[in-house]
Amino acid sequence: METDNKIHQGRNIRRLRDMLGIKQETIASEINMTQQNFSKLEQKKEIDEATLEKVAEAMHISTEVIKRFNEDGVINFISNTLHDNSGLIMYNPTFNAVDKIVELYEKLLAEKDSKIEMLVKLMQEK
Repeated sequence: METDNKIHQGRNIRRLRDMLGIKQETIASEINMTQQNFSKLEQKKEIDEATLEKVAEAMHISTEVIKRFNEDGVINFISNTLHDNSGLIMYNPTFNAVDKIVELYEKLLAEKDSKIEMLVKLMQEK
């Protein structure tokens, strides 16, 4: 992998993540990695292309943004991403919080139902 000696891909990921307001846990979860391993990834100067692609996809940016990070370029990228032509800030979350709550609630209900079923079987056996 060819990189400029001054480019530190892990540090670039951390800076971009901080600028975008994304937590390590969020990206780590999306790329099936522990938060601890993701923290170690952010300390690496060079990151393999496959991992770089996964991280970039989770952050909704291209790998080139990570590879060619500079403060001015990233500020311009974020500005263009968050603002429409009217100058209003546009927020496009990557998930719907209500959907996540419903998903969690459904899992809890399914778990409760399975426990009730198990208790009914135990009662019938006695």
